[in-house]
Amino acid sequence: MKIGGFELLKSYLNSADQLDLVNDLRSVAQAAPMRSPVTRWGKPMSVKMTSAGRVGWISDRRGYRYEPQHPDGMDWPPIPDRILTLWKDITGLTRQPDCCLINYYGEGARMGLHQDKDEVDFSYPVLTISLGDDGLFRMGGTERGGKTQSVWLTSGDVVVMGGEARLAYHGVDRIRFGSSSLLPDGGRINVTLRVVEGVS
Repeated sequence: MKIGGFELLKSYLNSADQLDLVNDLRSVAQAAPMRSPVTRWGKPMSVKMTSAGRVGWISDRRGYRYEPQHPDGMDWPPIPDRILTLWKDITGLTRQPDCCLINYYGEGARMGLHQDKDEVDFSYPVLTISLGDDGLFRMGGTERGGKTQSVWLTSGDVVVMGGEARLAYHGVDRIRFGSSSLLPDGGRINVTLRVVEGVS
């Protein structure tokens, strides 16, 4: 299904696959604990995040950027094999992503409209995986303030942002807390895979 250039793969992952991914992500979070970041203006973000891969995406008063180490000083753990397989199966690319950003949305969490533009090469798509509670995903164009449309993403959905949608504004307005039983304490996990440098 295509929505404004965004490719939505509804229910791409079955229940068993989703549980396997959650277990993989728990291992990542044990090695690189989730943190509650702040924006460059010092405003706390409502999501918690960590990363896996060659680099991780972080946000603090120094700005938004990729770093080779967790803010606590350790290297990021490798991207789980299951996630790399998903990337290859869906995108058809042999080039692996450099960063697997993991965002956790608890009750009341959201993500404002933004572009994914901290990467060097925009010819590679961005792939996101939804796990847990439903999230209202808002999609716009490449100009801030333009027309947007929204769709509820449910656990197991995958979205591919490539081509005209690669630099489109997008965000998560809210979640339906408790709508899924995948995570024992509720909430939504969003996994985002990105090629950062554009060269292997």
